[in-house]
Amino acid sequence: MKLEVIATNLTDAILAEQGGADRIELVTGILEGGLTPGPGLIREAVRRLYIPVHVMVRPHSQSFVYDEHDLQTMQEDIAFIKESGAAGIVLGALTPEGTVDTAALDLLLQNTEGLNVTFHRAFDEIEDQLSALKLLSGYPQINRILTSGGPNPAPKSAPQIERLVEAARGTGIEILAGYGLTVPVLREFIRETGVKEVHFGSALRTGGDSLQPVDPSKVQSAKQIVNGP
Repeated sequence: MKLEVIATNLTDAILAEQGGADRIELVTGILEGGLTPGPGLIREAVRRLYIPVHVMVRPHSQSFVYDEHDLQTMQEDIAFIKESGAAGIVLGALTPEGTVDTAALDLLLQNTEGLNVTFHRAFDEIEDQLSALKLLSGYPQINRILTSGGPNPAPKSAPQIERLVEAARGTGIEILAGYGLTVPVLREFIRETGVKEVHFGSALRTGGDSLQPVDPSKVQSAKQIVNGP
């Protein structure tokens, strides 16, 4: 089992690591669902942490539909993130019809050798998630999908997440469950869904507030559950 924690600054990242996080998702703009952080934060997080750092590649929060200028920006960001030594990137792209934008992915994944690639919660705007999972499994670069099983919080979508976990077996893709998870429901959620990776944001922060720092004691509590009995 792996525990991924959102970090929005270097202090967050260090506190999450101290609490026992297995991996960091590094973002800015947490209230907008996460945007690409600045180069200084990326470099310092990679330099200071011992655990893997996965960096959000999302140029704006208008939508997950990207034009040629967005895609050029994202390519530049990916090149920088790769050069920085980060372990992975987190991205996603949809067509105006709400399906996976394969043309955008073909472009963005060209130079991602050596990087872990997570397709983010743009996935939760897709109506037919099982078909989308099958399509994404055709990209060897993509090894993870972050999902709550649809538009609702993950604990309310446990049956769908279980279906996705089953469908992902043998594809090379891991289902990373996130959005709305809390420590009190975590043990039962893992049991119901069979997920091997979970993703936390505000629930592991002071007061459960997205704009407050990561609380390492809460990270430790989640990690103890992830580690099992």
